[in-house]
Amino acid sequence: MIVKTSTGEVRGVREDGVCRFLGIPYAAAPFGAGRFAPPRPHDPWDGVLDTTRLGPTPPQPPYTGGLEKVLPGVVVPGEEILNLNIWTSADAQARPVMVWLYGGGLTRGSNAIATYDGRAFARDGVVLVSVNYRLGAEGFSVLDDAPANLGLADQVAALRWVRDNIAAFGGDPARVTLFGQSAGGGSVAALLAHPEAASLMAGAIVQSAPVAPGGGGDAGRITELMAADLGVARTRAAFAAVPPQELLASQKRVAGGTALSGGPGFGAVVGQEPVPADPGEALLAGAGTSIPLMIGCTTEECRLWIAPTQLKITRLHLLAARLKLGISRRTLRLYRRNRPGASPGDLFGALVTDLMLRVPKNNLADARAGRTWMYEFAWRSPVLGLGAAHGLEVCFVFDTLDSADAAAIAGPARPQSLADDMHAAWVRFATDGDPGWPEWDARRPVMTFDSPGGGVVYAPREDERLALTRRQAARR
Repeated sequence: MIVKTSTGEVRGVREDGVCRFLGIPYAAAPFGAGRFAPPRPHDPWDGVLDTTRLGPTPPQPPYTGGLEKVLPGVVVPGEEILNLNIWTSADAQARPVMVWLYGGGLTRGSNAIATYDGRAFARDGVVLVSVNYRLGAEGFSVLDDAPANLGLADQVAALRWVRDNIAAFGGDPARVTLFGQSAGGGSVAALLAHPEAASLMAGAIVQSAPVAPGGGGDAGRITELMAADLGVARTRAAFAAVPPQELLASQKRVAGGTALSGGPGFGAVVGQEPVPADPGEALLAGAGTSIPLMIGCTTEECRLWIAPTQLKITRLHLLAARLKLGISRRTLRLYRRNRPGASPGDLFGALVTDLMLRVPKNNLADARAGRTWMYEFAWRSPVLGLGAAHGLEVCFVFDTLDSADAAAIAGPARPQSLADDMHAAWVRFATDGDPGWPEWDARRPVMTFDSPGGGVVYAPREDERLALTRRQAARR
């Protein structure tokens, strides 16, 4: 199957009524003159570009420390890393579109991961687009003489490409839902807060992510450490003179740690495009309210960094965290009472999940005047004691339980019925702007995905949310 785009024709593959186009360039390769520069338009090509194989992936280190047991990593060599994949049905016309931004802490991930195969979405009437964007030092360095947020700028360039070209693949450019998980979900939140969000998306889904794409308040700290480690100036020319693999090695030396154990990380720089203002503050102030939003998290997010890594959290660690985070003894006793027999690690994980994700998401849903839906993923994987860990829901959303990646994180008895329910809800949201459960209101409805069981729960664990909300108010 051949489709004409704004830069040339592309050839895909048709199988069982689904057409697949892999590795379509949406911007020029960000190397050579394009390194540490905003994404540039791709030059037109002659003839028909073969897009039947996965395109190159962004430079990134492999997962280590136990995470490699459950999180996939794919490396496809080459410089044309700013590419996207498209799945569409053979007879698609003006179908809703979903654009996927992968997670990985802004340091790992790609659209080549098997979990993100879009066949099921195309089968069910959605055109699925998965986007590669620059990671780590290549995409989020904070240099003295170069623009920041290049990875986010890549995402915007991809959305503009979709707006201009997706009709040729049977998609409706006026019905684009942007969705992502973890760092990808944080990117969705950041772009939802942009003043021009309505021109890029008609709906948004933020999975297991804060309302800003990571990095904390000092996004440039890791760049400063890398410059010192490499013995170079913090400038575009100095960093561009360092080969990508050497940058990765330096990044590994100075970053270290995990999402729980700490260490400097990459993030967005507020005040530079496409993040002109703090996304969290902008969303709470009313940005993006015209765009329907679905937000949620897993019940035991932190177990991803506790179980596979065998991170030991003692009562002393829990005490130190309680004091640092300003959590009262009464609140900790409440969490312990609600979880009989819970370990210090379980209590720590529950508190961090609520502080970082559940409470802020509730606050955002309360503040939005627009249409909002909340979900929670509660099914527990038996693999390595993961439980309902961060990232587990993605293979259910994509309905790719038959992949080896899904087996690695979800185990052998992964329930297809749960994938059927979640995938259908995401398709409904993209198609109708309503996933199929009550919209957020004073009753605080949360769709809980589990097997067996599941269903809408009103104001789940409200006593804990209120305790943490009071803590936040007292600290202001």
